[in-house]
Order: sequence, then structure tokens, then C-alpha cells
Amino acid sequence: MSGLIALLDDVAALAKVAAASLDDVVAQAGKAGAKAAGAVIDDAAVTPKYVQGFEASRELPIVWRIAKGSIKNKLLILLPVALLLASFAPWMIPPLLMLGGAYLCFEGAEKILHVFFPSHHGPEEETGPPVTAAHLEEAKVSGAIKTDFILSAEIMTIALAALPPNSVVFQAVALALVAVGITVLVYGSVALIVKADDVGLHLAKEGSLSATRALGRGIVTWMPAFMKLLTIVGTAAMLWVGGSIILHSLEELGVGGPAHLIHGIAAGVAHALGVAQGFVEWLVTATLDGIFGLVLGLAIVPVVTRATALVHRLKS
Repeated sequence: MSGLIALLDDVAALAKVAAASLDDVVAQAGKAGAKAAGAVIDDAAVTPKYVQGFEASRELPIVWRIAKGSIKNKLLILLPVALLLASFAPWMIPPLLMLGGAYLCFEGAEKILHVFFPSHHGPEEETGPPVTAAHLEEAKVSGAIKTDFILSAEIMTIALAALPPNSVVFQAVALALVAVGITVLVYGSVALIVKADDVGLHLAKEGSLSATRALGRGIVTWMPAFMKLLTIVGTAAMLWVGGSIILHSLEELGVGGPAHLIHGIAAGVAHALGVAQGFVEWLVTATLDGIFGLVLGLAIVPVVTRATALVHRLKS
């Protein structure tokens, strides 16, 4: 009997350790996912455009297809690659982070250029014969999954860099939680966004109360403004996170001057104001990181534009 009690005590102790480990994994996954905020917001802001122009009945199925492609990208391709990098080539993580940060800066700068100079755009798409709705949907889904792959690679790399050193199993579970959690968050949000106008129309027409009908009309009226706001927030987040990644990666590589300068300015402003110093220091740091990201992105845009034009000329 005493042996059985001792065994049960051991099982209970192991269960407590396992539960604590799981809590730790979940907590670290949450922190790592939060580090990828810029890419996540960008993902949520970019995806709705892929369902524009389709019948309402096809919107959610298209979002579901893209979400399935996204989770496959993260779990079947990017997760194993991330674990291999962490195990055998950790020195590659800072350069990859810088590459992803540069991409975010480029995307953010290009969006801003397009607002102020609408004629600035990438190479024109080739024209061809009309395509069926099925072919158009296939092309849109394929394009969305390719774009998601780039953003997911950034998310997984940022998350991997944010995880503390631990076993491969710990990192695998944490990254899997990040992958699933972010995919659900992004595409759940996208589903709500693309169907919000339909919900608003239904409430406006079928609502039994005047307040319900007013809410529906408000949703329909404000959705275009909300989409613009989401784009602005997504662009700002891309520049902030992209600039921050570059600065911190440079600091890890021994070039800490720019990051130290920004930290000094932010600390000085927070101390001078004397109120909400922690928030003020974060806000100033994020703003200066974003400005750095914008300047870097503006420098990258002409390089990418010329390289793209050269590739198109070689293809033709």
C-alpha cells in the first residue's frame, strides 16, 4: 500500500512539473508571438484584399483556404527550418532577422510612397484573356499563400529569436503554439472583417430594434474608414518593428551606436517630461525606430524597383 501511495505521489509530482512546463511554454510562446506584432498586423491588413471582387458566399471559403495554406507553411516548412537553424546554425538568425526587418521597412515605405505618389507602383501585371471565377479564385488564393509565406517566415524567425535557450522539444512546442495562435488570430480577424459589411447590412434591414438597425448602418458606414485605419496601423507597425529588428540585430553584431543613441534620446525626453516615463520612453523609442525604418525602406525601394525591372527585361 505504501508503495502505491509513493507511486501516486511521484505521478502527482510529475504532473505538477508537466503543468508548470506547459504554463512556461504557453507564456514564452505568448511573449514570442507578441514580438512579431508588426508582421501579424500587416498580415491581417493585407489579406482582406484577396477576397475583394468575389461573391459573398465565396469569401469565407477563400479565407479558410488561405488559413489552411498558412498553417501548413508554418508547421510543415518554417517550423522544421527554424529548429534546424536554432540547433545547427544559430549565427544565421540575426542576419535572417535583419532580412525580414528590411522587408518590413521596404513594404512600409512602399505603401507610404504609393499614398503620396499614386503613380509609384511595381511592374504592371501582364494582360491576358478573361479568366473564369474559379481560375481567378485559384490565382488569388495562391498569391495570398505566397505572401503569407514571407510574412510567416518573419513571424517564426522573430518568435524563435525571442524564445530563451531551451530544449528542442520546448522550442518546437512554443513555435507550434505561436504558429497556431497567430494563424487563428489573423484569419479569425480577417473573417470578421470581410463579413462585417454583410452583418451590418443584415442588421440594418432585419434588426427588430431601432438601435440594432442603427448599429448595422453604422457598421456599413464606418467599415471603409476602419479598413483605412487598419492599413495605417499596419504600415506604422511594419516600420516600427522592422526598424527595431534592424537596430537590435546590429547591436548584437557589435554595432550598437544607433540603438544607444535612440535609447538615450528616449530616456532624456521621458526624464524631461517627468510623467508616465515608462510609456513616454517606449513611445519615443518606437517612433524613432519607425523613422529609422522609414529612411531605410526609402533607400531600399529604388534598389528593389530597379532589380525587378531588370528581371522583367531579362524575362521578355
